[in-house]
Amino acid sequence: MTSPSQTGNTVGHRPPIRRLVLASMLGNALEWYDFFLYGFAAPLVFNKLFFPAGTDPIIGTLGAFAGFALGFLARPIGGIVFAHFGDRYGRKNVLLATLVLMGAMTFLMGLLPTYAQIGIWAPVLLVVLRVFQGIATGGEWGGAVLIVTENASQRRQGFYSSFGQAGLSAGFILASAAFLSVQTWLPSQFTTWGWRIPFLLSVIVFAVGLWLRFRIPESAEFTKLRDRAREQKLPVLQTLRTQPKQVLTAMGLRVAENGGSYIFVTFSLAYASFAKLDAGTVQLALIISFLVQLPILVFFGWLSDLIGVWPIYFAGAFGMGLFAFPFFGLLDTGNGVAIFLAFFGANSLSFAAMNAVQPKLFSGLFDTGVRYSGLALGHEVSSAFSGGLSPLIATALLAAYGASWPVALYLILLAAVAVGTLLIVRPSRTRRAAPEAAV
Repeated sequence: MTSPSQTGNTVGHRPPIRRLVLASMLGNALEWYDFFLYGFAAPLVFNKLFFPAGTDPIIGTLGAFAGFALGFLARPIGGIVFAHFGDRYGRKNVLLATLVLMGAMTFLMGLLPTYAQIGIWAPVLLVVLRVFQGIATGGEWGGAVLIVTENASQRRQGFYSSFGQAGLSAGFILASAAFLSVQTWLPSQFTTWGWRIPFLLSVIVFAVGLWLRFRIPESAEFTKLRDRAREQKLPVLQTLRTQPKQVLTAMGLRVAENGGSYIFVTFSLAYASFAKLDAGTVQLALIISFLVQLPILVFFGWLSDLIGVWPIYFAGAFGMGLFAFPFFGLLDTGNGVAIFLAFFGANSLSFAAMNAVQPKLFSGLFDTGVRYSGLALGHEVSSAFSGGLSPLIATALLAAYGASWPVALYLILLAAVAVGTLLIVRPSRTRRAAPEAAV
């Protein structure tokens, strides 16, 4: 196992942590802006323009969310491939590669012809680009986390790494604000060409992100490992051979956070259409909930350095299950304040509690030489069947039963998986495999 000196960040010279935190947060925000655009376009545009005219909107939404799911299924591939190079050759170069790939795919998505123009090739090309987006995202999170956690002091690791998670939320805010702005300013052109603008703006995102990431140094812990010539030749296989319990722990914990968040964020837009809610009100409430979430994420990160990650993650997972039925009940009122309270409870509190401490929790599970691979396996494989499938499953349940209660039960099931994992892998069980050992 990795010694305290390796994980406690008492190694050699370290670059200014604030510069790394800023680069991680902004780079994360810019890359997730690209990824979230598809989530917004799926129930608003793709379900209409990339399927035959006259298709039932809910069937079109199912088709668009199927492409969404394929992007998630590609994330483990990207995670494993990029993690191999990240564990062997360093975190920085991988972060540059993931950004280039994501930026290119998103820009091309904004240029795609519709079904009316090229027929079946429109959804085919859309799915291909989405798959490559998923590959890029699969390699992104682990590197962005490690560039901070492997340079931060152990006693402030939760606080500093939470800023990277805030970058993910900022990416959502940018993407949703871009779509809402186009819908507001160009309502009659939105479904013809206005929807393309947020995708094409990704070229600016790409340029800024690339400049930021060229300026960050390599992880101090990886540099020490490389200097000792201790990199693993096949880090993914080494992780599966020596730390399978840690991989399964990360996967179990990830289910509630990832699966639940994409029901709250992506499926809620499709549900708003089904329940005849005002789309602008729902989107605005969602954006505000993410704005409110930013300081809450940092607070939870700070708190994890004081009381540990285990109780915070438990509170988030348990709270998500507890709030499943009230979430849809508040949405169904159609009242703007009630809709915001729905997203505040689900997104600003429950999701934020889990998301804020995840970098510290997960990175503490794995040894330095295989840490990128461990994060990829635990974080991205789980995302394929939790976040990737949850909007599709939720939409299918809605189509089958015509009500929200089956979706609420599905949320409770996701929360139960994470809570069960936390109860099985308690802080006292092992030194590093348990979540509290990451503190």
